Order: sequence, then structure tokens, then C-alpha cells
Amino acid sequence: MLKCDFGNLQREVELLAQAKAQVLHWDVMDGHFVPNLSYGAMVIERVRDMTEMVFDAHLMVTDPQDYLDSYIKAGCDAITFHFESNAEAADLLKRIRDEGAAAGLALNPGTSVDEIEPLLPLCDLVLVMSVQPGFGGQAFMPSSLEKLKRLREMTGPETVLSVDGGIAPDTIGDTSEAGADLFVVGSAVFDTPNYVQAISDLHSIASQRGSRAARPSDAEPVSSSVER
Repeated sequence: MLKCDFGNLQREVELLAQAKAQVLHWDVMDGHFVPNLSYGAMVIERVRDMTEMVFDAHLMVTDPQDYLDSYIKAGCDAITFHFESNAEAADLLKRIRDEGAAAGLALNPGTSVDEIEPLLPLCDLVLVMSVQPGFGGQAFMPSSLEKLKRLREMTGPETVLSVDGGIAPDTIGDTSEAGADLFVVGSAVFDTPNYVQAISDLHSIASQRGSRAARPSDAEPVSSSVER
């Protein structure tokens, strides 16, 4: 949602729903963990009543543990924070699950899969950053493909592998083939005149290249335990 038109947010949500988008991915930035500011829980809470889509809050903040309650209250179905933040990752993953949300852990391009391996049993979702976090419109980093492959080997089918950054028609196929099954897309949807066509094309490519890639009509986008 970082790339959407915030001057007409309700219309954007309606267009995404018409295009059968499954998840709204909320990039929360604090200007400290990443060099950019975005929006907070109050914006997300106001949108919650507009749609039944799954809300994934991606907390690119230094101290995510301090804000968990706000994003639970805002109606987020999944909460993803960064391994590189100040959080005690194991404790926070458990807290998120205890609150009834899917627990997600993100890793930056410079973080190896080995560093998060002990935490994988506590994760419902693992998010591989395929760009440096903080800004939209960046070029995809091919090094993320090897991370996805390794994570797919290390996790069971119940763990959602997500990828964020530079996802477009020319990259979504490779990430799907590498094991991703949830794709965070900004420019490749919001910079097009037809969201229905853009999302349909992306789903088609992902489905052709990866056995787990879900189509709009049958996707279980974050966790089978999350329903709205």
C-alpha cells in the first residue's frame, strides 16, 4: 500500500478488491529503522471497516514490541517485524501468536537465512526483502532467490514465504519458482491503469512457475487460521 493514492484511499481499496487482491500489505516506517516515514495504526484502523481482505502489517521500525497492541487493535491479521530490529524476536513472535495474529519475521538483504533458522518454528510467515527496506520502486535483488530456495527447504507447507521488493512481471516467476507464495507488489500494480489486468497477469505468471502460487479465487494468503 506504500505506492497507493492516499488522497483517494477508499477508491484504491475498492479497485484492489475488484481485482481480487488477497492481502493489503501495510509498510509501517518510523524514520529511524529505515530512512523514511509512512503511516501508522490509525490509518490502518480506519481502512479496516472498508474491506474483508487480510491485513499484513510490515513493521519497519526499531522497537516493534512497543507497538504490537496498536496494530492488533487496528485489526491486522498478520504482523511482520524485522529480525534486525531491537525486538527479542522469539518473545515477540510468541506474543503475536498469543494475540491471535499470524507471526511474521522479515530479513534484510544483508541477513543470512542461518541467522533466523532457530526462529523458524515460531514463524507463520517469513518475509524475504529483495530490496533494501524503506522506499518503493527499487530494483529486484537476484540474491533473494537463493534465500527463498533455502527457506522453502527448511520450512513446511504451513509456513508462508513472502517476498517484497521489485516484484513485477519479469521477476515474479523466478520468485515463485524459488518457493515464494505471497508476493508484495507496489509499482507493478499501482503504476498501471488497470489493476484487474495487472494482478491477473501477475497471478498467471506466478502460478505457471510455482506449484504453491495461489490464484485469486483459491488463495489462502497468510494463514489457514486467519479468516475475515
